[in-house]
Amino acid sequence: MVDEADIHRPDLLTVLRLLAEEAPLESYEELLLRAGQECSAVERLRLEQAVRLAYVIHASQDRRRQREDGLAELVDTARDMTQPHDLGELLHVITRRVKRIVNADLACIGLREDDGSLSLHAPEGATTAVVPGMRLDGGPGHQAIAMGAPLWTADYLRDTGLEHCPHADEFVRAEGIKSLLAVPLIHGDSALGVLFCATRSVRRLTPEEIGLVCSLAALGAVAIERAERLQDARSEVSELELDGFRARTTLARLEQLGDAQSRMMSLLLSGADLDTVAQAAADALDSTLQLRDPAGRVMTATADMPDLDDAAVARTSWDAHARRTSVVHGEGTWVTPVVAGAENLGFVVLRPTTALVGEDQQVLRLVTQTFALQLLLQRGTAVTQAPVHDALFNALLALPSRDGQQARHLEQRLSDIGLDLTGPHVLLAVRPEGGGYGRAIVWASSYADAHAGLKTVQDGCVMLLLPGTDASAIARSVGAELAAVLGHPVTVGAAGPGRDPGDVARLHAEALRCLEALTTLDAAGSTAALGDLGFMGLLLSETHDVSGFIDTTIGPVLDYDRKNATGLTETLEAYFATGASPSKAAETLHVHPNTVSRRLERISALLGSGWQQPDRVLDVQLALRTHRMRSVLRLGAPDAARS
Repeated sequence: MVDEADIHRPDLLTVLRLLAEEAPLESYEELLLRAGQECSAVERLRLEQAVRLAYVIHASQDRRRQREDGLAELVDTARDMTQPHDLGELLHVITRRVKRIVNADLACIGLREDDGSLSLHAPEGATTAVVPGMRLDGGPGHQAIAMGAPLWTADYLRDTGLEHCPHADEFVRAEGIKSLLAVPLIHGDSALGVLFCATRSVRRLTPEEIGLVCSLAALGAVAIERAERLQDARSEVSELELDGFRARTTLARLEQLGDAQSRMMSLLLSGADLDTVAQAAADALDSTLQLRDPAGRVMTATADMPDLDDAAVARTSWDAHARRTSVVHGEGTWVTPVVAGAENLGFVVLRPTTALVGEDQQVLRLVTQTFALQLLLQRGTAVTQAPVHDALFNALLALPSRDGQQARHLEQRLSDIGLDLTGPHVLLAVRPEGGGYGRAIVWASSYADAHAGLKTVQDGCVMLLLPGTDASAIARSVGAELAAVLGHPVTVGAAGPGRDPGDVARLHAEALRCLEALTTLDAAGSTAALGDLGFMGLLLSETHDVSGFIDTTIGPVLDYDRKNATGLTETLEAYFATGASPSKAAETLHVHPNTVSRRLERISALLGSGWQQPDRVLDVQLALRTHRMRSVLRLGAPDAARS
């Protein structure tokens, strides 16, 4: 049996025993202390040599254990990387493992972007706010990629042999990093990024530690490439699944479209009314629907829309007709034109409960076509290239003034569609000055329908035949409303009133002459009737309505003289004959100057305060001379001029 004293005897055998037991280094130090007390100098020297050899063996065993532990960690890492991770999880697996393998304080991965910069991901052990995706445009990571080999330093900020950049240095200072290792993640011939690990104290890494990190980086590069491909594959699969879902949805919707088309055509062929067809269309589109005529009046509706602005909806409908397609009005409301050839039959206002997709818009187009067919069937007309109202208007323009039989025939046709030209009517020639001609035509159709009139188009102008007696006022109203719709001025020449279908051709010629006169006078964008042009209007008129010119210009003064036996007309003549001098006119009339002043005040009250303006004073003088000449020719005596 071995004695306890033999076990702790300071000799070479004890050194071997401690080495075999992998005893801690403190045991060797204790053995050397006893040797100093119990052994001779020669024995003590030999024992010290043995202990130094034991230290070497002990260090070798430590390195071997570290390599074994590192290899085991590497195997575990490889096994972990084979698990199905997305790219973000995989990057965290790599950084956690490398931090543990080399006992680092911080680890992260910089992935290479298309512009060559490195974006940081999966930080482990960071003490500052490292935002994923933070970019580094230079530094040791780029240097390692350029070298294609690991790069390490014991003290980064003091190492002048490294490539420094402000972003990287700022990050290193914020984290308190000293030792840094950067290993490129290389897969094939391309570098995917850089694996970083660092400590906050000055440290020299061993070749074994650098080799382990390089091995881990090689495994990581393969895993990252695989994860990126899997991620791309998943994205493609998701996109394919989404495309499949869309295809199935589209197919189902197309089947519904076919059913809706069959149902509405069956209703149409069975003679169903507008209300029934409108309800079927609203059900097919899961919407509230209104059908309105060209004037904006509701013909049928599945429900009220009290929040709709009728004027705004009408403006949107003009845009829809000009573009011949559906137009979004406000939020969640659609306006779609109902047309047959070139004829405006109205429009549909639709408010769906959900957003309209492509197939729903096809249903909406089908609905408008169905309404167009039904309206044509109800009206008993066929679809033609020229609208019915335009054709009638053109026939009126071509009507010979003495053809009573053709005039009666046209009157009957107009009566059949609810129009009467035996009452007073005016004709307008409308010319847009800034584009939007198509929209102006659509608006004119709606306006004519709403006001029981007619519309046609000739040589870039829109012609309107409307009931009324005041051509000037109607021209101003039409010009202001259409200019607001188009967003730019329009020029309107007006003529009338006429009281017979045979007057239409004459009014048409006068309205065009008025329009040309406005252009010649550099008054494009304004409105006027012949009466507004004064003496020029008299010259342009085919009828040369002298009496109308006199009555329009100085009629109130003549009427006042007849009723009150005054001399306002004579005072006006004297006033102009003396160069517009009240005092000289008083001498000519043999009255006091105050009398002339009072008469001029009365004239201003009758003719308006602007009668002495240059654009009116000439008409007043011409009217006075014409009135005097007519009196002389009729009665043969100048004394009868006041009559």
